[in-house]
Amino acid sequence: MLFTVLGLCLLLVRPAPAQTAPDAPAPEEAPNVILMIPDGFGPASVTMARDYLRWRRGQEELPYDSLQVGSIRTYASDSYITDSAAGGTALATGTKTYNGAVAVDTSQQAVATLLEGAERRGMSTGLVVTSRLTHATPAVFSAHVPDRDQENRIARQQLRKDIEVMLGGGRRHFLPQSAEESDREDGLDLLQVAQDRGYEVVQTASELNQAEENQAEEESLLGLFSPGHMAYEIDRGHTRQPSLAAMTETAIDRLSSSQDGYFLMVEGSRIDHAGHGNDAASHLRDIQAFNQATRSALEAAREDDNTLVVIVSDHETGGLTLGRNRNGEGIYSWSPEKLAGVEASSGAIADSVRSIRSAGASSSVKRKRIKGTLTRLTGIQDVPTEIVSNLMEVEGPYAVGNAVSPLVNRHALVGWTSHAHTAVDVNLYAYGPGANAFVGHHDNTAIARKLANLMNVDLEALTGTLRAGRETQ
Repeated sequence: MLFTVLGLCLLLVRPAPAQTAPDAPAPEEAPNVILMIPDGFGPASVTMARDYLRWRRGQEELPYDSLQVGSIRTYASDSYITDSAAGGTALATGTKTYNGAVAVDTSQQAVATLLEGAERRGMSTGLVVTSRLTHATPAVFSAHVPDRDQENRIARQQLRKDIEVMLGGGRRHFLPQSAEESDREDGLDLLQVAQDRGYEVVQTASELNQAEENQAEEESLLGLFSPGHMAYEIDRGHTRQPSLAAMTETAIDRLSSSQDGYFLMVEGSRIDHAGHGNDAASHLRDIQAFNQATRSALEAAREDDNTLVVIVSDHETGGLTLGRNRNGEGIYSWSPEKLAGVEASSGAIADSVRSIRSAGASSSVKRKRIKGTLTRLTGIQDVPTEIVSNLMEVEGPYAVGNAVSPLVNRHALVGWTSHAHTAVDVNLYAYGPGANAFVGHHDNTAIARKLANLMNVDLEALTGTLRAGRETQ
């Protein structure tokens, strides 16, 4: 009898419902959007920057630590490991495509970008980078070409987009072939074209400051601060170039006067390049420069309550590890303080080594000078003989710099697995109206789709319009 009653009770008890995620709040609108892209910035890069900050200032948090909402996967349509063109296209358009593609799909047809959608809505737009403006990430928001190396074509397209603020490097793609710095194959003077289209053109930090002080109504701004990429932050003191934070603040100041809102993409481009070179000190300093720019963006967002800030990398670069084997033994340590003594990028040190090697001196004198240069610029006193010997012989545009990096890495107990990108998931951060939409782990294409929804932009419809109008030539 007891078992019968128990059986009846069990039948009458409703099974507990399966556990599900809570419903996401209704999507909000984001009048202003700042998309911050620290190129090549993986989870270990975050830890590196935080550990350094703890050692230097006793601080435990980066400006975006409390804003982490999830992560993204980054693969391309043709590879588990993306390049910046395919990864950037996903973030800019919501479309998965092949490595090398700039805002085109796998059939090389144009797909609309968030920046174009913002322009169609009457929003002001901006691009701020430390790479060439025609490089992969800024290009995917502002041009459509099947191959990222078509930078001269990208430059032409960018000037037709009515982008209010463009700041970065890459002057060589805007100068006519006759100009000394030019990398064009025609006589187009795109700086003159830009001025004819209403741009104020600036080329130094002081000119940028002056432009900000004397800002003219309705005038757009084009800043080209170097022929190629801008300097690594660690080397910037020897240049006349503005910081990433200064460029970001200028862009926000200009764009925020728009009555219809604005879209701004800011890229810490050279974080990635330092990863390619396995240059730990330059990687760290460019992360710090990006962090300062992020603080500026977040301060602007907190002041107006109408700005969504999303921070996400396109991929990880270099396979960075904090801790490594030394002399065959795994060591439970890494030394952020050892990076503080480095005063130049591995590329700048390589330039010094090349200069010493080309001088008219004996081999022993050159070796002594190279060793002294390494000590002076890295802070390392006991430079191994094999490093000096290698630097006396190695050739190639990147090989000398790549031969310098192991000296610092071994000293700081930092490791790398590659001079290329990796397939590691990267972190996702968000603050402001609509930030809850980014909670969780997503494919990289979801970022553009969510931003388009918050910006009230129909990327699919705009793609049809672009293809019909052939606006990608």
